[in-house]
Amino acid sequence: MSIKEGLLLFFKGIAMGAADVVPGVSGGTIAFIAGIYERLIQAIKSINLSNLKLFFTGRFKEFWKNIDGTFLVCLVAGIVTSLFSLAHVMTYLLDNHPILVWSFFFGLILASTFFVGRSVKWNWKTIIAFLIFTIIAFFVTSPGNSPLNADNSYWYIFLCGAIAICAMILPGISGSFILVLLGEYYFILEAVKTFDITIILIFAAGALIGIIGFSNVLSWLFKHFEMITLASLTGFMFGSLNKIWPWKETLTTFTNSEGIVKPLTEKNISPAQFETLTGGDNQLFMAILYMVIGFILIFAIEFISIKLKQIKK
Repeated sequence: MSIKEGLLLFFKGIAMGAADVVPGVSGGTIAFIAGIYERLIQAIKSINLSNLKLFFTGRFKEFWKNIDGTFLVCLVAGIVTSLFSLAHVMTYLLDNHPILVWSFFFGLILASTFFVGRSVKWNWKTIIAFLIFTIIAFFVTSPGNSPLNADNSYWYIFLCGAIAICAMILPGISGSFILVLLGEYYFILEAVKTFDITIILIFAAGALIGIIGFSNVLSWLFKHFEMITLASLTGFMFGSLNKIWPWKETLTTFTNSEGIVKPLTEKNISPAQFETLTGGDNQLFMAILYMVIGFILIFAIEFISIKLKQIKK
């Protein structure tokens, strides 16, 4: 792998990490957009007992090749860099410019749904899969869902890591939002900000176990039911638009560890209702502009990817 390819993967990892920080956007969606989704699933799946045996018997080159090691290292380095450097930035943006942030991601996910849906061979089976998973995603990502009571015990943090990572690699279902529902999002985000190594390692251990197991399931599905799997993932993305609708009415709140009041459950409303209920500016023009920017960005990425493939040939 060339330095240029490694840097490109690193920046794709940064984009995935940035998306995973936002409760409503999936890093898996970014991987899909960036054209590395199936390669990522295959690489993670390759971290199995057979290949680990190669590592522990000193056959390092064979092990590295089998797990697509350079690809994983470049990507994970970008994700980790993003999680630690952008946690503060994304928190600030969501606190101070929520409508514009959600608008940008709304356009991004809408275009991604169209982008992935184009690769599906549509028939009655794929249409049914699309509809079923659209409905599932719609209800799972409802902003009105009440989170579970937080449990900061180590076993629960481990379990949350295993569950959230599965969502993080599913396009459309946000691992961050699943953490919100599990009652651990702000606790984990705070651990990342303060570099609480114990919590981070326990959560990472759960994530590692979860992602290796789930990647095997996804790999099998892609191998045996590729079009139905793609249609289902498209439905996941389309249904998740419910969560990232920019205009919301806060139903209940909570106070975080810093004494700041945060929304707990919300309801989607129209821009006009937003102004009436909150008395604030609905920022409609800028919101639409950011949606368009997010939408166009997907096709710009696709255009660049096509050009890069042509250069390689």
